[in-house]
Amino acid sequence: MRLHKFIAQAGLASRRTAERWIAAGRVRVNGVVMTKLGTTVDPRRDEVRVDGRVVELPSSQEVILLHKPRWCLTTVRDPRGRPTVMDYLQGLSTRVFPVGRLDWDASGALLLTNDGELANRLMHPRYGVPKVYRVEVQGVPTGDQLDAWRRGVRLKEGVTAPAEVEVVRRFATSTWLVVTLHQGWYRQIKRMGHALELPVLNIHRIAYGPIRLGRLPVGQWRRLSQQEVSRLRQVVMGALENRRVHNV
Repeated sequence: MRLHKFIAQAGLASRRTAERWIAAGRVRVNGVVMTKLGTTVDPRRDEVRVDGRVVELPSSQEVILLHKPRWCLTTVRDPRGRPTVMDYLQGLSTRVFPVGRLDWDASGALLLTNDGELANRLMHPRYGVPKVYRVEVQGVPTGDQLDAWRRGVRLKEGVTAPAEVEVVRRFATSTWLVVTLHQGWYRQIKRMGHALELPVLNIHRIAYGPIRLGRLPVGQWRRLSQQEVSRLRQVVMGALENRRVHNV
């Protein structure tokens, strides 16, 4: 098994982050610093350490759904001592890490897992796993603004992928939308709204792929069933297969 994949499957980090750790000389195999990204290891025979800590594959894989509250960070720890999503995982003995991010002031469905391979695929743009949000914007969007959001909005990185946007409720000074994204650029929804002169007031994620938040209370979590985890894997592989077909 490739070294960076082993570290990811152990739940320490994504493959990309693991590659950076290897290049920085933070990883040892059988006591020897390994900086070559193509290094392979045998999990049954080789000892792998990151910053001196032994790395082992988890005995069981966990996938957690958390109803993330507003005003907490989507990170494992914060040097400044601010609240993180890990503060809400009381009673969970397995070490997990967040799959992607939700903004400090956003709420809703957040997946956490110790399965680095699944997390990597769920987050990677090549798979385009859909994420569904309820979004409140200031004002009442025009048809042209909504069409622009659906076609793609030019941001610093380029033009965003097409999004699905539906108006669900209008008020005098704001409008609620349901927005489905197939990518996850930094603060993407807020930046798209800003570019279209539709300031975003609230973001609440209601689904990650086939996993819906449902009635899970704010700040509470639950384990996904084996059937739900299988559906997540099927979505990832189905998206990849569709891309292959379209590229033929």
